[in-house]
Amino acid sequence: MDILLAVSAAIDRVLSAIAKLGGWFGALLVLVVCYDVVTRYFGVPKPFGLNSTQIQESEYWLHAFLIVMTIGYAYLRQAHVRIDLVRDSRPRRVKFIIEIVGILIFLLPYSVLGLWLSWPYAVTSFLQGEVSKSQIGMSNIWILKGSLVLLFGLMGLAAVSQLIKAVAGLLGRLPEAMVGRTLGGDL
Repeated sequence: MDILLAVSAAIDRVLSAIAKLGGWFGALLVLVVCYDVVTRYFGVPKPFGLNSTQIQESEYWLHAFLIVMTIGYAYLRQAHVRIDLVRDSRPRRVKFIIEIVGILIFLLPYSVLGLWLSWPYAVTSFLQGEVSKSQIGMSNIWILKGSLVLLFGLMGLAAVSQLIKAVAGLLGRLPEAMVGRTLGGDL
């Protein structure tokens, strides 16, 4: 179990590093939105051959990359929706069982299905050289569609990490300091 907990810790570090990089997409998004507003309402010319459509499309690209790169870390930090009405009044052992069942029945299959469906979606976009529906929009749409593959991959990694910790908790091998991060709440 110690080896699996080390694997879980390694996954957590990777997801944390990716989320920190993803956070920069949030900062860049704020700058691009401000730039878009200033250039549009004050008539400032757009540099580098960019146009308003490309800038606006880049805003949703940045927003997508922010979400994609932080979703796995957000799950590890218990930033997801739970149905606490049923779970909170249960003993710790039952909470670990609920966590394990939820991961095995819902999150892991959802991640695998998402990977399975998004991979051909991104590959087809790449092979077709897909561009924006707007005549003057962004090109290389496959990058945006390929981010779905990354999203489901990161979610799956987070699920594996949490599953390892939940199983360790159920077996009584999870360090007390990690219980709250595994089950959420004020444990």
